[in-house]
Amino acid sequence: MSADASSYERFDSPLVLRYASEEMSRIFSPAQKFRTWRRLWLALAEAEKELGLPITDEQLTQMRGHLDDINFERAEALERDLRHDIMAHVHAFGEQCPAAKPIIHLGATSCDIGDNADLVAMRDGLALLVRRLVTVVDRLAKFAAEHRALAALGFTHFQPAQLVTVGKRACLWLWDLVMDLEAIDYTRTNLWLRGIKGTTGTQASFLRLFDGDHKKVERLEQLVAEKMGFESVQPVTGQTYSRKVDAQVLAVLSGIAQSAHKFANDLRLLANKKEMEEPFEKSQVGSSAMAYKRNPMRSERMTGLARVLISLEPAAAATAAEQWLERTLDDSAARRIVIGEGFLCADAILRLYQNIVEGLVVYPKTIAAHIAEELPFMATENILMAAVTAGGDRQHLHEAIRRHSQEAARRVKMDGERNDLLERLKADPLFAKVDIDAELNPLGFVGRAPEQVDEFLENYIEPLLEANRDLIGTEARIEV
Repeated sequence: MSADASSYERFDSPLVLRYASEEMSRIFSPAQKFRTWRRLWLALAEAEKELGLPITDEQLTQMRGHLDDINFERAEALERDLRHDIMAHVHAFGEQCPAAKPIIHLGATSCDIGDNADLVAMRDGLALLVRRLVTVVDRLAKFAAEHRALAALGFTHFQPAQLVTVGKRACLWLWDLVMDLEAIDYTRTNLWLRGIKGTTGTQASFLRLFDGDHKKVERLEQLVAEKMGFESVQPVTGQTYSRKVDAQVLAVLSGIAQSAHKFANDLRLLANKKEMEEPFEKSQVGSSAMAYKRNPMRSERMTGLARVLISLEPAAAATAAEQWLERTLDDSAARRIVIGEGFLCADAILRLYQNIVEGLVVYPKTIAAHIAEELPFMATENILMAAVTAGGDRQHLHEAIRRHSQEAARRVKMDGERNDLLERLKADPLFAKVDIDAELNPLGFVGRAPEQVDEFLENYIEPLLEANRDLIGTEARIEV
């Protein structure tokens, strides 16, 4: 069997093969994790040397020379014997830089490397998600502005309700994303390095290395954080950092999934009404049997991926709750799955979101036809008030509208006929003094929706986009 054919004989994550970007996959790849381990070992050794430990320039030079050319096969062989991934890579790294071998991992425990590397990956993953979110906000804001005053039926309980505008509805989707951005911003600000704290978080091994000098141990931790691009370290930990950090990050990712799921479901409902659709490629097949169909496959994929991501959040919360004292190892296997898959899911969802918004199709004539079906009923209150103003009796007028409305509704529902309520009212002498047609402009029923769009974009979205201008994607259209 060829190497290519054999790859079909094992399970590979669809998140990697089909959905997430190469960029996010790389951030959470084994290779990137091992590179980060080596950078942490180098940062630790450099800091220890700066604070007076007998580490030579030659040792550091050798380490710097092998940060990226990882001897994967040797590390795998060592792990089979040692049954410990980090120690296997300590030895594999040491074989490549023999002068440095005695001081690699000096004073450290596994979580000084593994936990900090996970935090580096989450920091980088959140940075990528911010780029994706800001770009989606930019595209959706343009859509909202374009359709600020396009009247459309509102729906409550998925039943026709007061009119809104297409742009106003888009602002609902936008506001969810703004809240997600605020949540990510808070989480990134408070995503601190675990630090260099040793076996149970007491820094006992480092205090011994520095002959009881507490200030040097404090400075060691600060130096490593600076070298790894972090401003702060967590003030206290056990062997691991609190797994509440993972739960908080997964909560943010779940929030993104919730926002995207709501948008995608809304679009699927509107596609059924033929008012809006996601992009549909020229040669795309909607159904293997029903050739006419334009299934909302991207939106359906978004909701599916969102459900997966939302389901990961409870696992992270359970892991945080389950940690015993300074640590247990029952977190390890779950975290290997939940963190990486959570970020890849969020990445895939936002790429889909951007792709859909960049190609959204709106059908104004269908929207107008649906308004025309329902507006006669919605306009009855305005018509009633106009007739009263013209001198009519409010109670007689109300009863007439009730009778005409019920008969018109019966025709629509029972006989499949069109709504003839307006004709009935025009023919009724009680309403002879009312210009009924003047009461039927859809924009007279949308309230402040267009102005709300303008104000929301000006007061919230434009400042956000201006502050993140360098993060907005410049692709003509993202492909998924």
